[in-house]
Amino acid sequence: MNRTVTRRDFLAMSAKGVGVAVISYGLMGCSDSNDDNSVPAQFLHGIASGDPAIDAVILWTRVTPESEGDVKVSWQVASDAAFSQLVTTGEMVTNASRDYTVKIDARGLRAGQNYFYRFMTGDKTSVVGKTRTLPEGDVSSVKLAVMSCANFPAGYFNVYELAAAQDDLDAVVHLGDYIYEYARGGYASEHAVELGREVLPATELLTLGDYRTRYGQYHTDASLQKLHAKVPFITVWDDHEVANDTWRDGAENHNEGEGDFAVRKEAALQAYFEWLPIRPWREGNHEEIYRSFSYGNLVDLHMLDTRVLARDKQLDYADYMDPTTGSFAGERFLADVTSTTRTMLGLTQLLWLQGTLLQATGKWQVLGQQILMGKMSLPAAIATQQMSIPQYAMLGALAKLAARAAANDPTLTAQELQYLQANQALLTPEVIALLQLPAIPYNLDAWDGYAYEREVILGTAKSKNLNLVVIAGDTHNAWANELKDVNGDTVGVEFATSSVSSPGLEYYLNLPAEQIPATEAAIVELVPDLKYANLRDRGFMTLTFTADEVRSDWHYVDTILSKDFQAATARGYSAKAKVGEHVITPIV
Repeated sequence: MNRTVTRRDFLAMSAKGVGVAVISYGLMGCSDSNDDNSVPAQFLHGIASGDPAIDAVILWTRVTPESEGDVKVSWQVASDAAFSQLVTTGEMVTNASRDYTVKIDARGLRAGQNYFYRFMTGDKTSVVGKTRTLPEGDVSSVKLAVMSCANFPAGYFNVYELAAAQDDLDAVVHLGDYIYEYARGGYASEHAVELGREVLPATELLTLGDYRTRYGQYHTDASLQKLHAKVPFITVWDDHEVANDTWRDGAENHNEGEGDFAVRKEAALQAYFEWLPIRPWREGNHEEIYRSFSYGNLVDLHMLDTRVLARDKQLDYADYMDPTTGSFAGERFLADVTSTTRTMLGLTQLLWLQGTLLQATGKWQVLGQQILMGKMSLPAAIATQQMSIPQYAMLGALAKLAARAAANDPTLTAQELQYLQANQALLTPEVIALLQLPAIPYNLDAWDGYAYEREVILGTAKSKNLNLVVIAGDTHNAWANELKDVNGDTVGVEFATSSVSSPGLEYYLNLPAEQIPATEAAIVELVPDLKYANLRDRGFMTLTFTADEVRSDWHYVDTILSKDFQAATARGYSAKAKVGEHVITPIV
């Protein structure tokens, strides 16, 4: 027999963790006195909204109780900042079973509208947040901020602060590495002590409690709180929400003695859903995260999981190198990297994406995902780190001079011949062999290591002549690529954001600042489809879509080692792609 769920039942179910997100349909009456057994608490971790729909949005907060026990939290959503026009209200009980997080699916809202929201517990009231629902019908423009890779001990989150200064964002698209799992003193922690940003817990994240503690620390950051309160987030995880270079059944940073990886992954994903304003596919499902958002007839944004759900283990160049001769098993590598059985998305997600793209109606089709899709092949001598980029440029130029001399080129100048004679000894047989190696992908963790599924996606977009835009993070550097299929046809564009605080190639290559512009130019020259690279600066990008074009603006900060920062406008860059053309052009 059907039974009406009373407000008391509703609160009881919330306390038992029945719903990951409590559904709020409308205005709820005041609490009755018998429910007032709540533990006193306060709001220390900010508020957030996310996963907007045309009639709903997820609202989030976390309370810090004075002692263990149930905490009753109420919420209000209004169409005005003064909360005189309430739209939906309600209350729920949270407790330690959900790490005292509060997650509301506020429904019954109007499309394309701004709303204000806040939470209350006892005599405490949270700050006021602003959010926005998805629009319907004809939409003239959409502006998204895109960011990724925020490593707490590496520096201050000035990039979040800079993004919060934008007043016309429809949403923030966060492409992952929202947290990092490393222990204190680990990756990019050189300045953590002096900045007061040593991680909590001090150990590497392995358990549910560990991940919850790290999320809690991140959410104490004032700049992160400010951005969350100002604009809804649309998020997807990358690898560090679990462990470095995560794949389906393991990770580079999951080692012997660290327990069952499946248990660790489950804990990490549970904490992610607790601490971020994301709507689950269905209650209790913390693994499927791919989903779509439509901004009227202008933009369809499809968020993908290229990490946790189905990814095969990354290939490793070391497995194709002969340790004795140093030769590279190129044919075997090519067969493996292009194998039709090799998967990044998994069949279920891939079929969902294909079907969604084929039926999509938005002017722009945007893939929000973690890793570079553009072909980023570098000379093998560079990709295998046997030569630096400056070494390759110098020795390559010298080899060309030698070849011209051997061919008795009459255009060789006396100065060129003198330079060749002075440096001829550098062209050893080993160096010449390295220079003759083909170009190979520099990062097998990216789509370059999963070539078949990339071709399936590009082929799907090509079959419908879609205006395809891929957005990416992960590398900690900014890029712009034209996306070409195996036939050499350009079928889309890719814009990739730098990091919030994690160091990029300038860190790994140990590049002095004065060498970075020349190195950026050299990489753009070496990679055929690459149109822009920034190897030094921390930042984010904004994408502005209209019916005619998509524009990407890269924004950078001049430091993350001081809260006294400025926008690094001299390093900023803008580019666009016109509808139907798949060509990236700079905006001067």
